[in-house]
Amino acid sequence: MKQRSVLVVLFQGVQSLDVSGPAEVFAGASRFPGVSYDLRTASLDGAPVRCSSGLTLVPDGTLADAPAPDLLLVPGGAGTRTPDPELIGWLRAHAPRARQLVSVCTGALLLAEAGQLDGHRVTTHWSVCETLARMYPAVHVDPDPIFVRDGRLATSAGVTAGIDLALALVEEEHGREVALTVARHLVVFLRRPGNQAQFSAQLTAQTAVREPLREVQHWITGHPDADLSVEALAARAGLSPRHFSRAFQAETGLTPGRYVERVRLEQARRLLEDTNDGVTGISRASGYGTPEAMRRAFVKALGTAPAEYRRRFRAQPA
Repeated sequence: MKQRSVLVVLFQGVQSLDVSGPAEVFAGASRFPGVSYDLRTASLDGAPVRCSSGLTLVPDGTLADAPAPDLLLVPGGAGTRTPDPELIGWLRAHAPRARQLVSVCTGALLLAEAGQLDGHRVTTHWSVCETLARMYPAVHVDPDPIFVRDGRLATSAGVTAGIDLALALVEEEHGREVALTVARHLVVFLRRPGNQAQFSAQLTAQTAVREPLREVQHWITGHPDADLSVEALAARAGLSPRHFSRAFQAETGLTPGRYVERVRLEQARRLLEDTNDGVTGISRASGYGTPEAMRRAFVKALGTAPAEYRRRFRAQPA
């Protein structure tokens, strides 16, 4: 049995779930025969660190004494806003020695400051994607996926996306059944595909200011199989189609058509993951009308057909 060493970097203001989420995945996987992750945590001075939530984490030791790991994980948190120069220096010197380099959430800011992301495609928490791209122009920031793999480098979006990335790493190393069983025990349906957007349709769009437009947003979400043409939605809002389209985009940041596309895709994904319904019924319930129309939408947005999506990501009882 080959043991994989994992070192998690701790610092003042770290996000606790960025640490504990992946840690629980690796610990869960280690319960399987032939799977072993030796997880250790370390801070600059080995002293306890206070998380952004107020919790206190006690490291296993100092970064100076930590042996070079197979996987170096850099979490995010409020402490990444004003990083300790000594920590950046340690990352610059030691990150290249790890076989896999992983960041969770705003941990990408620390790796970027240490020069480890130049020339790579990465992601991070949606709220700092623009900042990361502006401060480090040599880094190719993709704000949409929940995690991105680029060679030995893997970066993930905010907080719980670290669990998705850790599950993906376990699956790559030890197979789908191990990752799936860990996901079940953590009561997450299944790991989400890396190219899944960080937001749901409702979170991606801003909430409209005017009540008629807000009501239309809520109605779309509850009726994806209805007539959601601009004309029908405009009539529901009591506006002309032209005025409705302009107002909806101005207040939500999305055109009505784009918002409807995201709601329908989200509905179809949820039904594929959580029900035994057939593809024909799901396509109708989601507003696509036909399986072929739903297939085209899935391939365009997720790069996979509905049947393959269900096979890979369907929730199953433990």
